Amino acid sequence: MKILISADIEGVAGVFNPEQTRPGNNEYERARRWMTEEANAAIRGAFEGGATEVLVNDSHGSFRNLIVDALHPRARYILGKPRYLGMMAGLEFGCDGVMMLGYHSQAQGRGVLAHTINSFAFARVEINGEPLGEAGLYGGLAKEMGVPVIFGSGDDQFIAENKPSFPHAQWVQTKVAQGYSSGISLSLEASQVAIAQAAELAVSALGQRSSALIPDKKHPSALTCRLMTQGPAFADLFCTLPELVRLDGVSLEFVAPTMAHVIRMLNSMAAMSFMLR
Repeated sequence: MKILISADIEGVAGVFNPEQTRPGNNEYERARRWMTEEANAAIRGAFEGGATEVLVNDSHGSFRNLIVDALHPRARYILGKPRYLGMMAGLEFGCDGVMMLGYHSQAQGRGVLAHTINSFAFARVEINGEPLGEAGLYGGLAKEMGVPVIFGSGDDQFIAENKPSFPHAQWVQTKVAQGYSSGISLSLEASQVAIAQAAELAVSALGQRSSALIPDKKHPSALTCRLMTQGPAFADLFCTLPELVRLDGVSLEFVAPTMAHVIRMLNSMAAMSFMLR
């Protein structure tokens, strides 16, 4: 079995402040080490559960946060950008299951460091009228590609938002959100132990090939993505793309045939937003 681990940082135990997620300071250097240690715990658990190969996708920011010389030697790592599948790069290599490690609540959610893809530019993302965060978007992409989400870790709000969509996954609550940048966290050691145990259970269950774990590859014939931006300047910029329709001062939408198309459009707009920094 080949398992993909998509590793973000905001849902990692001990991470509560934006400074911890941004390169260039000591707080970030600590947090990226904690992210690496949680990734290693998930890798150990996956191999214990029966995985024969593990890919780890660095899925935060620049996609180059994991500390390479501290990573588990049996796994392989996907680092850097651009990549067409973003946080799910690796699925194109034929994976059997995906884990969402260190994920977080959606934009306008109540979780720690809640956002969707780009907190600078995106205020809210909806697909066919349903607000989705990164887990919903990228989990939908995995489903579209026939790969089940088998594991998720992050705060209580992240789990509450996404558990109904992935009812057969194993979940690890690393912390309880009490605000955007406050909450109660497990210790680093306790989080890593829980992640390793849940990862092992998730892969073992996948290996049993239960019909309940086989995803339905059907998806809507068209997806309408509505994006609320953080201000009119972003909507002005993004609507230079001919596919987009302006709805009001800050909102726009486009229709896409697949979730992969949606994600490529959103990531393209996120990259464009750097023009306004």
